[in-house]
Amino acid sequence: MSRSPLAFLTLLIFVLLPTSAMTAKGADKPNVLFIAIDDLRPMLNCYGEEHMVTPNIDKLAKSSLLFTQAYCMVPTCGASRASMMTGLRPTHHRFVNYLTRVSEDAPKTTTLNTHFKNHDYTTISNGKIYHHPDDQAHGWSEPAWRPKGISTYQHPESLRIVEERKKIKSRRNRGPAFESADVEDDAYADGRIALKTINDLRRLKKAGKPFFLASGFFKPHLPFVAPQKYWDLYDFDKIQLPETYHVPENAPSISIHSSGELRSYAGIPPKGPIDDMTARKLIHGYYACVSYTDAQVGRILNELERLDLAKETIVVLWSDHGWNLGEHTLWCKHSCYETSMHIPLIIRVPGVTSGQTTAALVESIDLYPTLSELCGLESPHHLTGRSVVPLFSNPDQSWKEFAIGRYKQGDTLRTAEYRYTEYTQPTGKMLGRMLYDHRADAEEDHNVIDQKSLSSEIDELGKLLNAQKGQSQKKPSKSR
Repeated sequence: MSRSPLAFLTLLIFVLLPTSAMTAKGADKPNVLFIAIDDLRPMLNCYGEEHMVTPNIDKLAKSSLLFTQAYCMVPTCGASRASMMTGLRPTHHRFVNYLTRVSEDAPKTTTLNTHFKNHDYTTISNGKIYHHPDDQAHGWSEPAWRPKGISTYQHPESLRIVEERKKIKSRRNRGPAFESADVEDDAYADGRIALKTINDLRRLKKAGKPFFLASGFFKPHLPFVAPQKYWDLYDFDKIQLPETYHVPENAPSISIHSSGELRSYAGIPPKGPIDDMTARKLIHGYYACVSYTDAQVGRILNELERLDLAKETIVVLWSDHGWNLGEHTLWCKHSCYETSMHIPLIIRVPGVTSGQTTAALVESIDLYPTLSELCGLESPHHLTGRSVVPLFSNPDQSWKEFAIGRYKQGDTLRTAEYRYTEYTQPTGKMLGRMLYDHRADAEEDHNVIDQKSLSSEIDELGKLLNAQKGQSQKKPSKSR
């Protein structure tokens, strides 16, 4: 692909200028490789989780800016992705559940992929970007692609269980919650997604046109199925249950759910506690899936390098939300706890980032304006996030005072020191509140909402949260 060698030097100059001067209109348009990983909490070696085997994402982090305090808007896939791709905050009536469609909740909004297509980018979607592959189809240069004809399971025993479960007259008839099969990476869907993305990179290189290439991996989403070699990376005997394998002290009951997503899988009791052996196997499976997905990311990034595209391609790696591995008795996401809201976010800008880390509070809706600015595109007026471009030149600067998100009846606000959550009825009636002091309780094990010494902080956090809730209900300006 023929590009000016000064393109990213020009971009660097703009990044180092004051924010008001940042546009890249005079530079060649950089490409964007947009890597989404479903249900990935920041359980990566580069995030300090030294037991995790994630060499490829770790390598990416060494040439990127890593965000240690990034948060999703809604801890369920469809709603989270819709919010991020539109740049709009969720409300009680918009971006509510995993079945969310932008075409229904914000039909006149210019989405991120559409914005890039409108600016002469080739936009491609592989795997899971929106929850529904046909959502916002007009924003892709070609139909969104997902692998077809691939069984979720590869092990004969798993396939037998699936056939038996089909006889059950219930929607809760999924196969096993985990599987380790002695197969190659491409036997599962994510291996095929990596291969499709690699082939796209090759043809995009030949086309010579700027691209926005989105690659969305399904794992580590349930079921935890991955080739045996990734399970072998972890010693089952060393896997322990979390220290917070109980309901937090003084937590309102509304904050705890029954982990319904997990309950539909074979071998999982429909209600009640998960036995310790099964719980440890689930954790083992999650680890294996993270390492499997890391390997697929590595395949793509290696091809980007081989094609000599890395020097002109911005790489973004993100997840739609966190995941619970038994913390607070919870599995899956669907809560206002840190484990559900906290996400990994890594951005590499060639010639600009070089392994920095920032503790600035950022939100997933910040990605849209950030990528627009980095690529010299004027942002639509409806965006509610904030470009993080200034953090590339000064990662330690003062930034957002808080990150805010919500799930069902809960609205939650995260500051550097606290997580404050309110559960309310549509009428405004209070159903419960939580305050976790992250200075002393990073695991959110003690709800200190009744601690009198924190009453002034609680009042201030409540005012901040409700002020933002009010702003979110306002109708956004008309999109361009």
